[in-house]
Amino acid sequence: MDASNELGNFLRARRAELTPAMVGMPVTDSVRRVPGLRREEVAKLAAISTDYYARLEQGRLPASGNVLAALSQALRLDEDQHAYMHGLAGRPATRSKRQDTQRVRPSMQRLIDEFTESPVLLLGRYLDVLAWNSQASAVFADFSTIPRSQRNYVRLAFLDPEVRGLFADWKATARLCVSFLRMDAGKNPNDPRLAEIVGELSVHDPDFRRWWASHDVVRQTCGIKVLNHPVAGELTLEWETLGCVSDPDQELIVLTGVKGTRTHAALKMLAARSEDRANELMAGKGGGRANDAAAVF
Repeated sequence: MDASNELGNFLRARRAELTPAMVGMPVTDSVRRVPGLRREEVAKLAAISTDYYARLEQGRLPASGNVLAALSQALRLDEDQHAYMHGLAGRPATRSKRQDTQRVRPSMQRLIDEFTESPVLLLGRYLDVLAWNSQASAVFADFSTIPRSQRNYVRLAFLDPEVRGLFADWKATARLCVSFLRMDAGKNPNDPRLAEIVGELSVHDPDFRRWWASHDVVRQTCGIKVLNHPVAGELTLEWETLGCVSDPDQELIVLTGVKGTRTHAALKMLAARSEDRANELMAGKGGGRANDAAAVF
């Protein structure tokens, strides 16, 4: 990935979504050669020269904090888009160099294992699946059988037929995944792991290529996910994101079913099946965990 002009790409994508009427500018009958706002219209809204704005889009000069603030207002950016643009411009507070390999603390794995009925995933940078409980394996996939380099939630949603088939509204889920990935990309656009994921998905999936090019960003922390499970049937799961104070690049995703619903009963059934299989494995192998998520990645 060439991050040299990601800011320009983002600005072009955002102005293409706006019309003069949406930003309170006069509407004329002249034919517009480009979708959305023209460069000179964005420059006028941001109170900067057209030449200065053109140079920004072309990646020929850096943007000051004041200019970024003006562009954020001119392009009607929301909070997530505003933060993402500043990251691309190199304006966020300097971070210490991160470890190439993310680690899962043993205490975190024990906490995850304490959830016996709710699927729980620990996601790292770019939605890599770092750890999980047995219920997550029962609902989504047996992550222990997936090579570590391929154990990524976005990748599985696009390229794994069984995981992809779980989502009742795959398009909405997939687009949200891409927006999450885009948000992470603004923090460290030159990360080789990011390039690996984006490169593979761009080659294999045209939907991913199109949505990645749209530069949509979001940081949703809760929602409802409907799955069509091959054993348990339809599951309506409410999910919450819990941040990890010791590592801001890790997030715990907990999915639950409302008590008294069919989903809650189905999750209890899946948990019982997982426990039976674990007991069979322990009896056959003389002990050990049925699902070892590997404490260190």
